[in-house]
Amino acid sequence: MSKFLSDFKDFALRGNVIDMAVGVIVGGAFGKIVTSLVNDILMPVISLVTGGEGYKNLKYVITEGKAAADGVAAVEEVAVNYGLFIQNIVDFFIIAFSIFVALRLAMKLKKKEEEAPAAPPAPTKEEVLLTEIRDLLARQEQNAPRK
Repeated sequence: MSKFLSDFKDFALRGNVIDMAVGVIVGGAFGKIVTSLVNDILMPVISLVTGGEGYKNLKYVITEGKAAADGVAAVEEVAVNYGLFIQNIVDFFIIAFSIFVALRLAMKLKKKEEEAPAAPPAPTKEEVLLTEIRDLLARQEQNAPRK
């Protein structure tokens, strides 16, 4: 049993699993933002075009619901809610476009980072010492009396 727990710990603490977990959490939050964008900003504007109803309420009723004596539905309405389907399609395209833009920006930044020339490595102690010796010899040669 301890081998199982040890293997699970190794798996769970691996970098890819943690990155994936963070991605899922951020993705869920991103989905809420996009859903709010669609429901609270885009759909009210689109509902102006559709006559104020919006997409959510569009449906094709197959069988009307029948109310009982006290107002509670005795038989529920059977309908094809194609308005909700249209809204889910709009959500999908907005999410796909947003992810496309984010990935494109990330790739451009990564490409710029790769294109930037790397800084030259710092000289080693030997190179610094040899440079100093060269400079000293050059100065001695300049100061030496000429024959």
